[in-house]
Amino acid sequence: MAVWLWVSVLFLFPLPDNREATEMASRMEARYRPAKTLQATFLERYLENGRVLRSEAGTAYFRRPGKMRWEYQQPEKDLFLVDGKTAWFYVPTDHTVTRVPAKNSSDWRTPLALLAGEMKISRVCTRLEIAHHEEAQTAGDAVLSCELRGAASEKTAASKPVDSQSPKDQQEQVFLEIEKATGNLVRVLVRDPGGIQIEFQFANWRLNPELPESFFHFALPPGTAIVSGEAGAASLTR
Repeated sequence: MAVWLWVSVLFLFPLPDNREATEMASRMEARYRPAKTLQATFLERYLENGRVLRSEAGTAYFRRPGKMRWEYQQPEKDLFLVDGKTAWFYVPTDHTVTRVPAKNSSDWRTPLALLAGEMKISRVCTRLEIAHHEEAQTAGDAVLSCELRGAASEKTAASKPVDSQSPKDQQEQVFLEIEKATGNLVRVLVRDPGGIQIEFQFANWRLNPELPESFFHFALPPGTAIVSGEAGAASLTR
């Protein structure tokens, strides 16, 4: 009886941290949901144990429903594109393009697909909290901790103590940094249990830029090898 009473109290009167996290998530959703298309510059960094291994920059575009285009401009010009059904990663210097069904893609960019979807954070996160231990990129921003849906920890928690979980069983940590005044998403950080991190920093958001449907269709350049992300087989286009 006491347990049910405590759960009821939490439901009716959420803790301050959870309430603030929910408010920030709602502000972010309200910021982007009315827009059919979005555009932003981005900085993408790969880190291991706090050391930057690689840094890339470019411009990202989103179009509802379910389309994204990431144009990498530095240090090389690459392209990552999701047309709603297929994810493509094109490397011009290698004359190759990797394709995989979008729903099967394990690419770190896919959690950001909510920007091209219904803009409901609850579809990605089962739980949101204020991450007090994570330093914001900009003073005054809110950093939210997101517990991902379908995480491995959900499957193992009932049968294996947390202390005994192997690194592959542990859940990635995902953090969203949101600008309090505007609701803008300014950073996404994904931390692997093994110490690998990938970080996306965003700036210069534009809502409803004119982006034609064709902008999110991949046009295969002649002489480009297609590599299947599922089978690993390659074919050469003519």
